[in-house]
Amino acid sequence: MARIRIAWNGGEVIANLRETPSVNQLLAILPCEARANTWGDEVYFELPLDLQMEADAQQVVEPGAVCFWVEGHSLALPFGPTPASKGKESRLVTRCNVLGNIEGDPRGLKKVSSGVAIRVELLSDRA
Repeated sequence: MARIRIAWNGGEVIANLRETPSVNQLLAILPCEARANTWGDEVYFELPLDLQMEADAQQVVEPGAVCFWVEGHSLALPFGPTPASKGKESRLVTRCNVLGNIEGDPRGLKKVSSGVAIRVELLSDRA
């Protein structure tokens, strides 16, 4: 199982990734940097990937899911309700490929502001 670090000035989260075609393509472009956007309790940022929707894509996910928004070419990291949510659920703007999950409490992402630089990198097996 691959692990990645998603870091910004003042914080980071570690995520465990599944084995999927989307994950393989993500790993091939790492490390990479982008500028963060926020949408309710979700951080998302564009990556240079052109992926296809996977059969198990979901719109409502657990907080801390690592998702890829195909239409927006973006990694989406929901950690609570978004403007599309019904109640306290984590609802993405559309169905997204689920790539994995953040270790521990994903609410550290609340510290990420729009425009902040985000770096995504593969962790070594010994990390």
